[in-house]
Amino acid sequence: MVTVSPPSLLEGEADPTWAYALQLPRDPRAARIARITLRAVLAGHGLAQLVDVAELLASELVTNAYRHSIGPAALRLRGLGGSRLRVSVWDANPHIPPPFDKCSGPLRPAPVPVEADGGRGLYLVCHFADAWGGYPLGDDLLGTSGKLLWCELGVSADDRARAAA
Repeated sequence: MVTVSPPSLLEGEADPTWAYALQLPRDPRAARIARITLRAVLAGHGLAQLVDVAELLASELVTNAYRHSIGPAALRLRGLGGSRLRVSVWDANPHIPPPFDKCSGPLRPAPVPVEADGGRGLYLVCHFADAWGGYPLGDDLLGTSGKLLWCELGVSADDRARAAA
């Protein structure tokens, strides 16, 4: 029998081909569990420099799913190569909240009014992420519906140069 192994990585080099999914029950502790998982995954893939911002973004997306959906949620972490990460959260509520109902781009959404009861968490995601978006998921053969909110972040070339020095 022939065994094929993926090419070994150089010390400290991130593997761009990975993805992890975590099923989250409707539980107020879900955001904390997501942060712990994210921390371990990023450390394991040599992306510890993304932990602080990625924890904030994942925590806000998972909290949004908990507060505005009646069922479970799922967190997906995906390496995009070049020290980039995509964080996605699925929940059963098909409503895409602002500002995720608009296209991601170089313009950031307007700040949330001081008197508003909510909306600051997703505003933070849009502010700190390099890209973000959301889309509804229709029923499929598995009965999955709801929405997926996602964001991307990465290490800048300047940060990579400073880390190497």
